[in-house]
Amino acid sequence: MNLENTQVQMRKGILEYCILHIISRGEVYASDMLEELTGAKIIVVEGTLYPLLTRLRKAGLVEYKWVESTSGPPRKYYKLTEVGAEFLSKLSATWKDLTSSTRKITSKKNSKK
Repeated sequence: MNLENTQVQMRKGILEYCILHIISRGEVYASDMLEELTGAKIIVVEGTLYPLLTRLRKAGLVEYKWVESTSGPPRKYYKLTEVGAEFLSKLSATWKDLTSSTRKITSKKNSKK
């Protein structure tokens, strides 16, 4: 079994949740999302982020607006929709349950006698 592949799959599994959390704090530019994710050691590239943002927009969870930039082309700033906020709330409840369950399993000591 390939450890790196398993690690990548684990990160992908929480990427959407993390992105929605970042966007939930207010309007945010994609490169700022990338910077925060990278800083948290969730390595993601633009080629992964932009298709995910498009899927989230098509699902009605996020929307964006164009903002003129003084240092280059206009930028897309993303924000959560009401549907997105409700979706994130439900994901957060699921995350809380999963982390609790995982902690119960991984914190048990070896039961060999």
